[in-house]
Amino acid sequence: MRFFLDFSYNGKQFHGWQRQINATSIQQTMEECISIIQGTKISISGAGRTDRGVHAKQMIAHFDVNKLRLNKNDFIFKLNMLLPDSVHIKKIIPVKDDAHARFNATSRTYKYYVSQIKDPFNYPFQYFLREKLDYEKMNLAAAILIGNNNMKCFSKSNTSVNNYVCDIKEAFWEKTKNGAVFTITSNRFLRNMVRSIVGTLIEIGIEKKNIENLYKIINSQKRSNAGYSVPANGLFLTKVLYPQSIFI
Repeated sequence: MRFFLDFSYNGKQFHGWQRQINATSIQQTMEECISIIQGTKISISGAGRTDRGVHAKQMIAHFDVNKLRLNKNDFIFKLNMLLPDSVHIKKIIPVKDDAHARFNATSRTYKYYVSQIKDPFNYPFQYFLREKLDYEKMNLAAAILIGNNNMKCFSKSNTSVNNYVCDIKEAFWEKTKNGAVFTITSNRFLRNMVRSIVGTLIEIGIEKKNIENLYKIINSQKRSNAGYSVPANGLFLTKVLYPQSIFI
């Protein structure tokens, strides 16, 4: 039987999603706790691989078992008891045997939070910027990203992928009381892509780059031409969508 887990986490104490040899990851932590409940070694696969320090308001992962040893409510309760406070399981959902948390996802949405007012209670989850930002220009630039585009210029170097084309559905900034939030939805994301996009748009917002530069940056396919990579603490995976056909 295959199940999806719908959960959230604070990524500050983890070295990213993916299991690593000498560092604590979210994947490893969850696998160990599920294995305790099931009494056998369990592996899980996630919808994506968030970097070190990135958070998730919604992440999806799947795992296989012959049978859950507890009913679904008790399983969620027990798993939340075993997991650190920085990880919270919201739902467990039965899916078809060939459903895949990563490959069946039709879209993923990330949000990046920028604060323009220094706040000691928000700084772990927002990027504090003193510079005045031109959000109108940043939104005009963000609109250029929408559509099927080669995003190699925003990808971390030496990334092993077959292609760099991403179908971006939306990309926009919204002002908040203390700053702004950037929202981007795509069928897929490359490693470090969102953080380098945000850094590039910020450089446009402070007039270090202009909007016309963005066309040249994308066409160049060179990471060195794009803007800096903003810190991980302001980035959240917020939504992962799937076709209804994979659910039981």
